[in-house]
Amino acid sequence: MSTDSDVIAEIRRAVQALCADFPGEYWREKDRERAYPTEFVQALTKSGYLAVLIPEEYGGSGLSISAAAAILEEIHKSGCNGGACHAQMYIMGSLLRHGNEEQKKKYLPKIASGELRLQAFGVTEPTSGTDTLSLSTTAVKKGNDTYVVNGQKVWTSRAEHSDLMLLLARTTPKDEVKKRTDGLSVFIVDMREAKGNGLEIRPIRAMVNHATTEVFFDNLEIPADSLIGEEGKGFRYILDGMNAERILISHESIGDARWFIEKATSYANDRKVFGRPIGQNQGVQFPIAKAFAATEAAALMAEKAAKLFEAGEPCGAESNMAKLLTAEAAWDAADTCLQTHGGFGFAEEYDVERKFREARLYRTAPISTNMILSFIAEHVLGLPRSY
Repeated sequence: MSTDSDVIAEIRRAVQALCADFPGEYWREKDRERAYPTEFVQALTKSGYLAVLIPEEYGGSGLSISAAAAILEEIHKSGCNGGACHAQMYIMGSLLRHGNEEQKKKYLPKIASGELRLQAFGVTEPTSGTDTLSLSTTAVKKGNDTYVVNGQKVWTSRAEHSDLMLLLARTTPKDEVKKRTDGLSVFIVDMREAKGNGLEIRPIRAMVNHATTEVFFDNLEIPADSLIGEEGKGFRYILDGMNAERILISHESIGDARWFIEKATSYANDRKVFGRPIGQNQGVQFPIAKAFAATEAAALMAEKAAKLFEAGEPCGAESNMAKLLTAEAAWDAADTCLQTHGGFGFAEEYDVERKFREARLYRTAPISTNMILSFIAEHVLGLPRSY
């Protein structure tokens, strides 16, 4: 009888095999052109990996978040990148946990099959950043059948390559709510119908190829049944998904870190200077060994957060710490790998410089290191709220 660990081990092997069909040259070309890795996303979809968290009754695999984390970790450990599609895994959680049965039957099977892509997450705004409670995009009820959306979102990755967007908008003015966390609502927006009818998407060319955009809403009318859950309770619905997001991205960082360590170790063994491998020098050995130790320690926190999440236990502190520690471990491993390669680390053909840029992202997004430290200080250690 197969255990969860057996299933996850098999998933890891299968993902490694899939990623072998998408070597460095594939990613270098996409990076050069700032192109979306359509073929890679299609391969993951066809294999069912993007539907791993969707219950079997809706066409998915119904597996644990540890299985999803293993998929993303192996993608990054193989030198690929899950940024083109990872959001689907945690975005659909809001629909699954808080949507009504009609919404789940309408969307989840098509998301699982790949007929529909749910990749875009409309939360961050130019003036609010990570202060989600201050967002100003509005959704105003018009009659019984329609909401009218106005505002702007930024850093909304994959909006050009997604059919659906999960949108957080204000349905009650901030000065009319009793709690700061009230008055925000979640909608599932069909962007196929919205583009050109009040929805405009503008690409943002950035340091990493994540197909990120800014999105403008100008009197966009969406059906009232686009609302997920109860009006005004959207912030808590989004919070539900944030722990999953942090856990999954922490495993991407672990995958990156292990890729860098393997790459650095291999190069340090093969590269000879003054007649001997550079890895024979402690000045090269020690940083790699330190990066390895930090990565393994961070991985334990990521695994702990995943287990708490699966058990339905509170895991906000652990999820945030996992994201912090793994992002730092990946960045240290990236710097060590680049330093080990010397000048060759800057050459495109080694893939180090691409992965170096990609690994840096997670110290900033989807939540910055400083925001996590502030959370730990206030909510875990009980220190006064900082201003």
